[in-house]
Amino acid sequence: MDKAKTIALNIAVAAVIAIIFLWANTLYRQHVQFDKGNQAFKAEDFTGAVAGYEAAIHMYTPGSSVVERSAERLWQLGTLMEQQRDTARALVAYRALRSSFYGVRWFAQPGKDWIAKCDARIAALVKLQGGR
Repeated sequence: MDKAKTIALNIAVAAVIAIIFLWANTLYRQHVQFDKGNQAFKAEDFTGAVAGYEAAIHMYTPGSSVVERSAERLWQLGTLMEQQRDTARALVAYRALRSSFYGVRWFAQPGKDWIAKCDARIAALVKLQGGR
């Protein structure tokens, strides 16, 4: 019986270590993608910025500030494009933000507030475009 307990304990410890490594790797990749988004944003590379921030959100980990900052940056890109009267790019940013959270699964749907805000902006912009 002691041998079975030892094996079970070893398996449990190995599983916990694997989960910690997976979580840490995901956080690291999240930061890398966020930094790529920031670099592209500074270089005025709209597509690169959207891709970086979107990828950071897709690597969702609960409680990560990077997810929230990426969402804020995508929203900022959308509003910036609206100010520049570039409706097509604004729609890209808002849709990327919305779809990023739809693509994330957790016990509850993350980003519900962002999804609702994006739905409202997208609807308004599509109406402004004439329903395209």
